[in-house]
Amino acid sequence: MKQLDDFYFKQEEPIQGIFLALKEIILKQDKDITNVLKYGMPFFCYKGKMFCYLWIHKKFKQPYIGIAEGKHFDEPFLIQEARSRMKIMLLDPNEDLPLERIETVLQKALELYKNS
Repeated sequence: MKQLDDFYFKQEEPIQGIFLALKEIILKQDKDITNVLKYGMPFFCYKGKMFCYLWIHKKFKQPYIGIAEGKHFDEPFLIQEARSRMKIMLLDPNEDLPLERIETVLQKALELYKNS
């Protein structure tokens, strides 16, 4: 767990605050969601399956939530780029987190896992 905690605390503000808030938002969606360090980034798993992750977009320098099964969603704010399976939700570090939008996508993703 120390490596995972280190990841969050090595981030500069406002990214650190955004990632810590997102961690809480994601974990409170379901008791079966866990936070692990995978590929050097914080991943969230639902019953052991990759669910979503947090990272910073190289080109835009913005934090984002990567949705593991994003290909199943048509929300216009989710971006596919060159990924075949995942889509990302870019977040503006200068604005409040779009909580309702985040929770809606996370709940849709959870339903996908629960019904498969």
